[in-house]
Amino acid sequence: MRSHRRRIAVGLVVGSALLVGPALYADDYTFQGGFPTPETIRKAYDDADLNRAILCYRFFYPNVSMAALFRRFDKVDNKEFHIVEAGPQHVLFTANSDTPYAAIPLDLRAGPITVELPAGPLTGVANDLNFRWVCDVGLPGPDAGKGGRHIILPPGYKDKLPDGYYPGRSTSYRVFLIIRSLPLKGDVKAAIDRLQTVKIQPLHPPADWTPPTWLNETEKKFDATPLAWETNLKFWQVLHGIIDSEPPYEPYRNNYGELAVLGIVKGKPFASDTRMQCILENAARTANAQMRVQSLADRRPDRIVWPERRSWEWATLRPENGTFDLPSYKDLDAREKWFFQAIFESPAMFRRQPGRGSIYWFGGHDQSGAYLDGGKTYRLTVPRPVPASLFWSVTIYDAETRSQIDTDQGKAALRSLFELQDQAGTDPVDLYFGPKAPAGSDGRWIKTIPGKGWFAYMRLYGPLAAAFDGAWRPSDFEEVK
Repeated sequence: MRSHRRRIAVGLVVGSALLVGPALYADDYTFQGGFPTPETIRKAYDDADLNRAILCYRFFYPNVSMAALFRRFDKVDNKEFHIVEAGPQHVLFTANSDTPYAAIPLDLRAGPITVELPAGPLTGVANDLNFRWVCDVGLPGPDAGKGGRHIILPPGYKDKLPDGYYPGRSTSYRVFLIIRSLPLKGDVKAAIDRLQTVKIQPLHPPADWTPPTWLNETEKKFDATPLAWETNLKFWQVLHGIIDSEPPYEPYRNNYGELAVLGIVKGKPFASDTRMQCILENAARTANAQMRVQSLADRRPDRIVWPERRSWEWATLRPENGTFDLPSYKDLDAREKWFFQAIFESPAMFRRQPGRGSIYWFGGHDQSGAYLDGGKTYRLTVPRPVPASLFWSVTIYDAETRSQIDTDQGKAALRSLFELQDQAGTDPVDLYFGPKAPAGSDGRWIKTIPGKGWFAYMRLYGPLAAAFDGAWRPSDFEEVK
C-alpha cells in the first residue's frame, strides 16, 4: 500500500512539472528561469489589452449604436419629437418604410415621463441607452391597442407610482421611444396624424411646460448610425462619454472593469497614450469585422427557418423574450448579431407566436448559397395568401451600411399596402431585384447596384399560424439569367 501511494505521489510531481514546462506557454512567449523577458512582457500585455478591447467592443456596441440615434435626434430635451417615413435617404440600421415612425428621445433627469396613447393601431417600444428593453406600448404593450397611460421611470426611482399607469424602468437617464402608426389601407396621412395625438410629458411638468413639437423629417437626408465611428478611436471616445454621463448598471460591473483596464472609467478623463490608441483602433477594426461575419454569415444551426430554403434565416435568434436571456446565461452571440444589423429589442419583435407582433426573416443568399450580388437579377416567388393579418413587405439593404439600398429609383421596398396593393388573387406573385427592371415586372422590382452586396428582410405583421408551422413559405432568391 505504501509503495502504491509513493507511485501516485511521484506521478503527481512529474505531472506538475509537465504542466509548468515550456509547453504551457505560447511559442512566442519566452521565460527565463520562470520570469518573462522584456519582449514577452510587452507582447503579453499588448495581446491581453487587444483581446480585452475586442470583447468590450462587441459587448458595448449596442450602447454606441444608441448614442448615434441620440446624436441625430436629441436636440431639445423632451420637447422635440421627429416623424420619419424611413427611406433610402436615411442611413439607419434595417429601418423600414412600412409605417411612419415617431422618434422620441427622452431625458429622465426631468423625472418620470408619462406617455398616453389613444386607442388605435399604434405600436411602440422604449429602450434605454444600454439598448435594453424598457417597455412596449400600444398594440404589443399591456394596453393592447385599447389606449392607455404609461410611465417611464429613471434609474433607482423608489417613489410611489401613480395609479392607472403601466410602468417601465430604465437603467439609464436617456431613453429612446419609437412609436409606429399603422397606415391602414395605405393611408399614410392618417397614420401621421395619429402619431401626433400621443401625449408625452414629465409626471411633474414645470410651470412653463408647453406640449412638444413634432417635426416631419422624412425629406431630410441623415445618418443615425455609428458607421463613422465604428472602426476608429471615436468609438471609444463615444463609449467613454456614455459611461461618464450615466449611472453604472450593476449587472455590467465586470464589463466596466474590463473597460477600466483600457482607460475608460466613470469620472476620469479618457486620455490614452499612443500605444493604447493603436490597440483600441486595431480592436475596433477587428471586432467590427468579426461582428460583420457573425451577422451576415451566421454559422448557428438555429438560424434556419426552413431546411429546404437556403435564402432565409431568422433575423432574431432568441424568441423567448426581448432581452436575449436564457435560464443560466445571456445569449451574447445572438445579441451581437442582432445589434450589428438592427436597432431596438422587444418581446414583440422577437416572439414566434401567431396573432400578435411581427416576425422578420433575413435573406442574404440565393438558392445556390451564394451571396446576393447587386449586379445580378433575382426572382422571389411569394405564395398567396400571405399569412399576415395586417400586412407584409420585403425590404432591401446595402450590406455595407445595413441601411436601405440607395439608388435613383428612390425606394427599397415592395409592400402589400403600397406597391403590391393591386396584386389581387391567390396566385403566387413574383418579385424582382436587380440592376434593370425585367420585362413585365410592373412595379414588382427593386433596383440594386452592381458591385454592392445586399440582403433582404421579409416582415409579416400580425403573422398567422402558417408562417410558423411550415404550411407557407416563400421561395429562395433565384437568379434570372
